Amino acid sequence: MGKVSELYRQKVAQGQIRPDPAQQAVLPELDRVLADTAAAPDAARHKPRSAWRAFLGVGNPASHAPAPGPQGLYLWGGVGRGKSMLMDLLAQAAADGGQTRRVHFHEFMQEIQAGLEAARKRHEQDAVKPVAMEVARTVRLLCFDEMQITDIADAMIVGRLFQVLFDQGVAVVTTSNRVPEDLYKHGLNRQLFLPFIELIRERMKVVCLDSETDHRQGRTGGGQVWFSPADAQARAAMDAIWADLTDGAAPRPHQIQMRGRTVELPAFANGVARSGFWELCGRPLGPADYLALAREVRVLMIDGIPRLSASNYNEAKRFVTLIDAIYEAGVRLIASAADDPEQLYNEGEGSFEFERTASRLREMQDADWGASPKDG
Repeated sequence: MGKVSELYRQKVAQGQIRPDPAQQAVLPELDRVLADTAAAPDAARHKPRSAWRAFLGVGNPASHAPAPGPQGLYLWGGVGRGKSMLMDLLAQAAADGGQTRRVHFHEFMQEIQAGLEAARKRHEQDAVKPVAMEVARTVRLLCFDEMQITDIADAMIVGRLFQVLFDQGVAVVTTSNRVPEDLYKHGLNRQLFLPFIELIRERMKVVCLDSETDHRQGRTGGGQVWFSPADAQARAAMDAIWADLTDGAAPRPHQIQMRGRTVELPAFANGVARSGFWELCGRPLGPADYLALAREVRVLMIDGIPRLSASNYNEAKRFVTLIDAIYEAGVRLIASAADDPEQLYNEGEGSFEFERTASRLREMQDADWGASPKDG
């Protein structure tokens, strides 16, 4: 394993990133996690730990020795402060033959849900444990990006899941917009989730990335974010912005599970999502689906918004709902379209109501729009 601090200095020297004092202050903690993970004995990954008894309210945890394994890291802060970039550097520095995994939190939870379903079909009494043990069998350092708990099913699973991973000596590093105490805030049966917050405080060092600079806004602020017409030149500009915002990360499909439905994003990396208009608005999606999408992404890139009219009225209504959702959530929009916002829908049923959407689309092009971190 290398050092995150060394990779950071290299990228600064090469002009790939700008030095940020708040980011630099976090580097020693990331280096510590790598060093502790490398030094942790394999036996620690299989030694049972009694703290889960405390999590369930059974026995006296004070009478048991602390669990082995490295202390993880919970890195939180506002949008665009560089959390995902630091996570990328951590995974790069860890290059250890596949025993480090870097994954978006919601993507990981979808995998866990699928594993739980399979375990239940096998009539496992404790469905979480075999799924978590399988993760621990191959992973020593687990890097989660964008931890958000918005779903009751995830909230009820995540505490037990993390406890088993910690029991097996897996080091966990995660990023989030929220301090741990604000996770699943106001959620259903939240009192059942509170022991997980205590577990985070016990097994992970909580660090705030307190940067005054929103690096993501710096990339889009003042630059063009609406391209019309949606031609080859617009496509090239969108490709360049994607590469810049994701630090060249390879786009991967991403699925958002919502009450038995699936919202599919064709390309997702580092909190940036990209999709064609018809993939988002040509399917029977509703407000709840778009709100779920808005909670998960920082920047939404939409290719090929067409002119709207009575001939595609349903798609136009969905587009209005989508824009309302991301507008209220403070998601940054970058798009290519057939025309300027005011000219997209200027005749037929719904054209009058679209004026508010056009106004929002115009407002969202301002360099300082969405500068405040969204609540999520």
